[in-house]
Amino acid sequence: MDPVIVVGAGPVGLSLSLALAGHGVPSVLLDEGPGKDEPRPARSVVLHADTAAMAHRLGCTTLRDEGAHFAAWRTLRRRQEAQRITFEDRPAPLHLPQHALARGLRDAATAHPLVQLVTDCKLDSLEQDGRGVTAHTRGSETTWWRGSHLVGCDGARSTVRKLLGIRFPGRTAVERYAVAALRAELPWPGEALLHRSPPAGPEEVTARPLPDGVWRLDWLLPARGDLVTPDALVTLIRDTLAGWCGGSTPPYDLIDTGVHTLHHRLARRWRDGRAFLAGDAAHLLGALGTQGVEEGLRDAENLAWKLALAWHQGASEALLDSYEEERRTAVAARLRAADQAMPALRGGGGLRTLVPGSARSAQTLLTDGHLGRGPLGGEPVYAPPVAVREVPTATEPGGPVANVPVTAPDGATVPLRDLLGRGRLLVLLVAPGTGVWDRRHWVGAGLMPRLAAAVSALPVRAELLVADAYPGAPAHTVLLVRPDGHLAATFAGVRPAELYEAADAVRGGAPAHGEAASTTPTAVID
Repeated sequence: MDPVIVVGAGPVGLSLSLALAGHGVPSVLLDEGPGKDEPRPARSVVLHADTAAMAHRLGCTTLRDEGAHFAAWRTLRRRQEAQRITFEDRPAPLHLPQHALARGLRDAATAHPLVQLVTDCKLDSLEQDGRGVTAHTRGSETTWWRGSHLVGCDGARSTVRKLLGIRFPGRTAVERYAVAALRAELPWPGEALLHRSPPAGPEEVTARPLPDGVWRLDWLLPARGDLVTPDALVTLIRDTLAGWCGGSTPPYDLIDTGVHTLHHRLARRWRDGRAFLAGDAAHLLGALGTQGVEEGLRDAENLAWKLALAWHQGASEALLDSYEEERRTAVAARLRAADQAMPALRGGGGLRTLVPGSARSAQTLLTDGHLGRGPLGGEPVYAPPVAVREVPTATEPGGPVANVPVTAPDGATVPLRDLLGRGRLLVLLVAPGTGVWDRRHWVGAGLMPRLAAAVSALPVRAELLVADAYPGAPAHTVLLVRPDGHLAATFAGVRPAELYEAADAVRGGAPAHGEAASTTPTAVID
């Protein structure tokens, strides 16, 4: 089969190509630009546990050196500290410049033999047929590309979306921020800050740490207000720093500035035959602390394993349709939560009238958005294809699995999330004591032989793992985990028929016409 064509080489397109490569699928990555990312420290992203683990798994080496984990999250209201949250029991958010994330992913893509990265290459037409997609690009030379599928990761002004005739409705200028990256010594080194109703300046300002004493500051502005002049921005900086540092402005080095306007939009469709949308091409969000880039990475992880199954052995229409069903539903819920909360958080309305039954304060909602929790920020939960939950665990069906240590039959013990994205289901047996037993004693004992036989008979590739414990799960619980780390089903012991049925449901049933991969990335050049 032909490779997958990925249009757009930002963080989402790069992540998708690398994720496909992890599943053994070649891709052609079409980059309209020159293959370099302009350094903009004031344009940064926050990654939470699942997306940070994904970027690491894809080979992004800039996370450690150019990113900073929050030591704590501090909320001030007027002059008083209202809340301080540490991350002793959960991974801290990771903050890094977006150009650093893109560069780390680009370096990994350039080095991967299954990713063909093509720069100065702008898509201008595409055609579909029953076996693939033909795309035409212009740039340094006119080129036709042939792919099994095509994914538009080409941003808010997506050419792919326009060529497919997909509408992109939503709200314009939902929020607007003045942004600055500066180097200074602030009173809480390494801690992120949300300051509501400060003594001077706009009604809200956030400060997030970056390495080497650099901070990104965001001031909430009227959504449709006057232009922010350089003098006005300097005044904001000086007044804000003085308010945090005892009344006098400390020395600072201004590195980068900007004004960031946030829009909320959602494409009507995310799939058209063999063509798909992901990232900003499919959705725009970002108000109240939500992260658009992060949702794009989740799009890539969700879609990659489904395209991989289609590429390797054929996939049902139901499986390919499930990408839109799962990801569009998750993003729509995020946008809906932000729309419901916005009047209360920005306009002073009563929250109970906007979110029935909710007693959550404005502060809690904002904190959830920034820290990746709750309806504004939590990891998505997808409706499982089968209602198999023989054993309740701390993870609800369709939710992201806990990152527990697991042991493979070869004896290696690693965090569970390190084994995601490799083109196979994971079957996890909870077997207390395996962590201290020698492998030769447990690999052929108890439930293992029967479970190994059941796993080898599944309709898709799967890997058998064991764990000493899993939150909320008793001994001998079997968990079926999708390639993107979401829990598909749980069983009380070995249930070969039920396990097979659940695995078949995860793949959307048998494909109508199976196909086998046979070729590598190709282009036809005029």
